[in-house]
Amino acid sequence: MHGPDIDGGQMIAIVGVVFGCFIAMLAILVGGIRSTIRTRQREQSRREIAAYIAEGSMTAAEGERLMAAGEDRDED
Repeated sequence: MHGPDIDGGQMIAIVGVVFGCFIAMLAILVGGIRSTIRTRQREQSRREIAAYIAEGSMTAAEGERLMAAGEDRDED
């Protein structure tokens, strides 16, 4: 037995849907990775500021200002 015949127009539609789904999944994956990296960088900066405060190189007020300056903004 043979499967159903698919003409050129249907094949283009199928390829388009598959390609669109692939692009959507890739965008979600890249967005998740980007968010993870951004969060790690923010936490690393907060740890470094805390270390400067602990060693006395920076006052608590200066550290608080730096941390507030790095808070989430409407970037996207």
